[in-house]
Amino acid sequence: MAEKIKHVLGLSGGKDSSALALYVKETRPDLDVEYFFTDTGYELPETNEFIDQLEDKLGYIHRLNARSMNNMEGRGEKDFAHMLKGHGNYLPSQRDRWCTVQLKLKPFERWLDGYIKDGYRIKNYVGIRADEPERVGYMTIEKPIDSIFPFREDGIVKSDIVNILQRNGLELPAYYEWRSRSGCTFCFYQRKIEWVKLLEKHPHLFEEAKAFEKGEGNNVVGEKFYWMGKGQPLEILESPDMQKRIKENHEKKLARFAKKKRRNALLTDEDGTSEFCDLDEIYDDAEGGGACVTCYK
Repeated sequence: MAEKIKHVLGLSGGKDSSALALYVKETRPDLDVEYFFTDTGYELPETNEFIDQLEDKLGYIHRLNARSMNNMEGRGEKDFAHMLKGHGNYLPSQRDRWCTVQLKLKPFERWLDGYIKDGYRIKNYVGIRADEPERVGYMTIEKPIDSIFPFREDGIVKSDIVNILQRNGLELPAYYEWRSRSGCTFCFYQRKIEWVKLLEKHPHLFEEAKAFEKGEGNNVVGEKFYWMGKGQPLEILESPDMQKRIKENHEKKLARFAKKKRRNALLTDEDGTSEFCDLDEIYDDAEGGGACVTCYK
């Protein structure tokens, strides 16, 4: 009896996973792929708009979240605020990324468990490119889930991504005009320039992130912990002088990066990608900055 295979591909709202879905549809039309988007409930409006655009191109996209997996609607007891209390009001951080586990990976696993129970082996398609360091995609213990890397297999690199989107009638998601990744509005992987941009673009979402910092018991070894790290509450970014310093520092880094790459345009390169697509490189960091591919790809 032939093994039962279920092909799945996750969309974060980022450029790479979106391009991967379109690329797999183009190059592997015989595959019956099911697409999913794990909605934390705190996604950028631009991300949700782009997922809707993708659905027009790809067909149905499963919306997974911690609430729907528990037969709930709206922001209820399984949203981030409730989970934060369950973690003693300790904000997630690069050292303890419990938000990725609770809001992304667990809903994904619960969705797949039904297929696995029916005897399926899962092929999970991941948007890691050929020009990225060797990494693995989603991994789990004792579950029949295999990670597949079409971009790596076919030699697709960063410069190919925009072309894939454009030939399918799509541009980069709008948030790339001011932010380097999709994911939660309060993602702790954001740099200060991105927090300032969030304050400017979506002040109510900045206020929501600021409110999460004030949870009772939010401390690490007696010290208050904030999204930007110890001793750096978001409220310091509301100072015009602080905003000016952050923007000036960002412009200096941009200028050095432009010189390094020998390009004239700082805001947009010849391929039409924005500076925030290169933000990790501009800040001399590894692509993704250590974030899980589930969140930012």
